[in-house]
Parts: sequence; structure tokens; C-alpha cells
Amino acid sequence: MNSRFINWIWQVRGSLALAPGQTSDDVFDRLSPLFRQTGTSHQRTGDSLTFRKKDPAAQDKMSVFDGGVLQIERESAGAVLHYNLNSRALLLCFLAPLLFLGFAQLTILAGKFEKPPVESSDPAKKAQEEAKKARMEAAKMIQNPIDKALGAPAPEKPKKDKAAEEKGKKKSPTSAYVFAGIFAALYLVGRLLEGRLVNSLFRKKLAGVG
Repeated sequence: MNSRFINWIWQVRGSLALAPGQTSDDVFDRLSPLFRQTGTSHQRTGDSLTFRKKDPAAQDKMSVFDGGVLQIERESAGAVLHYNLNSRALLLCFLAPLLFLGFAQLTILAGKFEKPPVESSDPAKKAQEEAKKARMEAAKMIQNPIDKALGAPAPEKPKKDKAAEEKGKKKSPTSAYVFAGIFAALYLVGRLLEGRLVNSLFRKKLAGVG
């Protein structure tokens, strides 16, 4: 499979038209502060610049990108700066919804294999079992005369077994769907926002602003 069909997931591409007469040295000199950040290494060869980032600082304006290539090309309309940036963060945000959707499907599948509590099909037998259970609970509530004479508190009604209650509850995939939706939204917002932010950042640096 051609990588171009999938690498758009974690790559941000764009281009900027350069001012007439602006040389490669001038372009990369103006952009150089972006690549002199903590954890960033870069190498320039002619009209191209390659950079890598490892554990970038939080204040790094390009910290979301792990590396990339900037290339200046001379076209008929003038010089153009093309860039291709890689982001592991975008890739993780893209994969996270798939992971949580997988969890949701596993939860649904597990629920189908859970055995429901076995109940007697005989109404008379069922009534006997319920009556026996009620007598046992009532017996537990009867206070010993000696304890009563000594002023001991009356026994409390037995609480339901929490473990049994939890077992009886059917597992729900809702939380997995919620997390999948959150990460999907993060990816869509990040995919659009980061592309615009880095384009604006390069434009300002080339214009000598900031």
C-alpha cells in the first residue's frame, strides 16, 4: 500500500510563497529560532532543512511535532517554502478511538457469554424458596432475650451482598464509547488547528514578526 494513503494521519503539510528576492539563507535564518529549542536538532543542506525533536520543552511552539523537512523550491510564480511535519501525538489521538471501540466490542461480547441467574421454572418451588429466605432473614432479626435485657442494640437488617449485586449488573460499553468520542474530537481539532498554527508561525517568522 502506498504510504501516501495513510501518512496524512500523522503528517501536516503546507506551503508558503516567499517574498520576491528572499534567499534561502534569509528564510532559514529567520526560521532558525524555532530549531534552537531544547531537545531539537536540525541540519541544513542547500535549500532544505531537516529537524528532529526529542523531549521538547512545553513552551516550544512546535512541541507537537517530532520532526520534519522544510524545502524551498523555485517555481515559475516565485520561490515557495514547502514543509512536511510529523506528529506522533496526532497518530496516538487517531488510534485511541479505535482502541476504545475495540474495548466496547469486547464488553458487548463478554456480556453475551455471561450466564443469567438461574431461576426455578416451577412457581410453587419458587414460592417455597422465597418463603424460606424470608424466614431466615426474619430469624436473623430476632434479638436474643439476654442481649435485649443487657441493652444491646437490635440487629440490623442484613445488607445485600455487594459482590452479588455487582455480578448481577450487566457491563456497559458506554464509558468506552465516551472515551472514543473524546479522542476522536481531539484528533479532528488538533489536525485542523495545528496545521493553521504552524502555517501562521512560519508566516510571522518570515515576515520578521515575533
